[in-house]
Amino acid sequence: MSIKFRKVSDFNRGLIFELLTDAYLFDCRYEQNCSSDWQEFNNFFFDNLQIADECGFITTLNDEAIGFVSWDPRNVPDYVEIGHNCIATKQKNNGYGKMQLQEAVNRIIKNDVRKIVVTTNIDFIPAQKMYESVGFKIHQKRKVVGFVRKHIDYVYSLEGRNYT
Repeated sequence: MSIKFRKVSDFNRGLIFELLTDAYLFDCRYEQNCSSDWQEFNNFFFDNLQIADECGFITTLNDEAIGFVSWDPRNVPDYVEIGHNCIATKQKNNGYGKMQLQEAVNRIIKNDVRKIVVTTNIDFIPAQKMYESVGFKIHQKRKVVGFVRKHIDYVYSLEGRNYT
């Protein structure tokens, strides 16, 4: 097993969209409701590779792309928000999501930020366990409009820590 975290610019346009589509195969409503947003995000990253390489990466297993994570640093130093974070369906439940998340946290910490925030769906129990296992704490649960009933907002606090 050879896990590597590689730059988005190493890959072809469309990969992020493919990974997101695959990761949500368990419920067709995600593709129906999110497909255009995923395509727009994919296009933005591949149109802006410098941003993509600084604010995200592709996770590979034996040179095959199996995951993707991104984050938004526009609110540094207050916080960084993790955006898309997915693992391909056939690679779920192998610990790769946690490895990917920990790598993202390690990279984000270098930005001298006070906290990292992330939101997940109340129904995504494995995602909740993963965030909590890395050190995220539940900040709030909130109702949302649409087929998703509730979201959980998590916070990973970095205040008072020295990572230099």
